[in-house]
Amino acid sequence: MMEGSDDDYSGASSRGASADQTVANLKRAFQYWLDKSTVHLVPRWIGFAVVLALFFLRVYLIQGFFIVAYGLGIFLLNNFIAFLSPLEEPHSARSGDDGLALPTNNAQEFRPFARRLPEFKFWLACVRGVLTCIVMTFFSVFDVPVFWPILLLYFFVLFFMTMKRQIMHMVQHKYVPISFGKAKYKDAGVEQGVFGGGMSKSN
Repeated sequence: MMEGSDDDYSGASSRGASADQTVANLKRAFQYWLDKSTVHLVPRWIGFAVVLALFFLRVYLIQGFFIVAYGLGIFLLNNFIAFLSPLEEPHSARSGDDGLALPTNNAQEFRPFARRLPEFKFWLACVRGVLTCIVMTFFSVFDVPVFWPILLLYFFVLFFMTMKRQIMHMVQHKYVPISFGKAKYKDAGVEQGVFGGGMSKSN
């Protein structure tokens, strides 16, 4: 009797260990392909646009889940603001000599714009949010009856006010949330004249 129970316990534990190993392998494979996709910026955002269009198509066909669409809009807006915002507030970065302040003139060393939410994490959060909302549209409990034109109008007002505040913040602290890299000059480091230093031009 005891032997049978021991066999059942060992079998259950081995099945549990096998399931844990399978989950770990799936997570490892998912993370591998996620890391591989970091360099493919345009295809990633095209995929996001396709998934977002599928979500809105489903909402349009069902004529419901408008509160879910509104929540998704607020979520995407918050992530977009974090994507446009600097990692450190400009005034606090200038007050402390930690090397994180953005340069204010050409004589200072070039530093790329450090975002509060990096581009890849911004994309990943947006994709996860849209996929979560698509799953929510399969459960009627989330289909709260609302008058959608009011939600749409309120979202546009909120979007306008939020973007206005963000643009005023950019103008006030003189930063642009786009980094094109350090400026490169023509013939930099190329020998000029007989006694000029630097490299010579290659034919």
